[in-house]
Amino acid sequence: MTALVLPRTHRRVSVSLGVCLLSFVSFWIAQRAAHVSMIDLLVYRAEGATVRAGGDLYALRATHAGLPTTYPPFAALLFTPLTLLDVATVRAAATLLNLALLVAFVHLSLLLVRRHARVEHSLWVAAGAVWCEPVWTTLRYGQVNLLLAVLVLWDLTRRPGHRWAGVGIGVAAAIKLTPALFVVFLLGTGLALAVTGGGWRPWLRAAATAVGSCAGVTALTAVVLPHDSRLFWTRMVFEASRVGHAEETANQSLRGVLARLLHTDDPGPWWVAAAVVAGATGLAVAVAAALRGRRALAVVACATTALLISPVSWSHHWVWCVPLVLLVWETGRHRVAALMALLFCSYALWWVPHGTGRPELHQNGVELALSALYAVVGCAFLARSGVRLWRTSRTA
Repeated sequence: MTALVLPRTHRRVSVSLGVCLLSFVSFWIAQRAAHVSMIDLLVYRAEGATVRAGGDLYALRATHAGLPTTYPPFAALLFTPLTLLDVATVRAAATLLNLALLVAFVHLSLLLVRRHARVEHSLWVAAGAVWCEPVWTTLRYGQVNLLLAVLVLWDLTRRPGHRWAGVGIGVAAAIKLTPALFVVFLLGTGLALAVTGGGWRPWLRAAATAVGSCAGVTALTAVVLPHDSRLFWTRMVFEASRVGHAEETANQSLRGVLARLLHTDDPGPWWVAAAVVAGATGLAVAVAAALRGRRALAVVACATTALLISPVSWSHHWVWCVPLVLLVWETGRHRVAALMALLFCSYALWWVPHGTGRPELHQNGVELALSALYAVVGCAFLARSGVRLWRTSRTA
């Protein structure tokens, strides 16, 4: 019996690996044919070079677009090895690393929603996921989104109470601030369990480990880069406009949607109010799901909330669409999951006028709807999840 099962298993893995490699090679060829610039990767490399040269990190303007440094200084320290390679090699290495991270991200996402993940399933999903717009754009720009997502899920798919739980989230938050919302989620869940008499210690321990990890690497960075650290944490962290115009089509946060809807580059109090409501609602859904043992829903709800309330959530930040679609599929809503996958693979964001001249400030109704797709999907997911959890609690 075992002799029959093993060849079948090997055959399934071999077929899925072949399809995945074929998809990745086709993807690589398509990206080269599109002459992708990997412009963000070049900015990262310039940041590493600035650190090595002892320059002013936040005075940097890199590439032909004059892009500034926007991440905490710890990220620039991590980018210094990029300066040891020529640009062509850096691009190739970054693409290979991101493809490997995609497979790891898919595998962790399946672990999250299923509690188990077969190798062949991870490869099949990765073969398709590489073509969705957030993943395509992540590799097109040479972004770090998949690395951050893997760090977060590496923590949140561990068994409760694991001594290293929280380190990944802490390091991710030190590289880029958005993952810090997961610390709030861990803390909120731990406090809620403490009140209800549940097993709160693993959650609060993970939150403390995340805070300690983030603070530790940030403090070490401050020793190495005191000027840049002081400048970032006292000034640059508050300048959201450095990242780009709020109304850009690629900005799929609530701030971006409202900027386009109101035809302004600064939605001001409207965005603050929307972010407060979405943040409170999203965290409430995440904590409520965690209290009911629905960790996958809790994690995806927290990630979605972070994307919605961030001042800027570029479309490539929405790589979290992978576990989102998988979660909806696993709940039995196959048609909804297929529709969501289609939306994230449609590239509909780019069907509207965008680019020079800031045409996003003058969108009509259809264009506004197309350029708000990710945020609408995120809000709908949180709203439906919240309603279902509320109904469950009432009937329990």
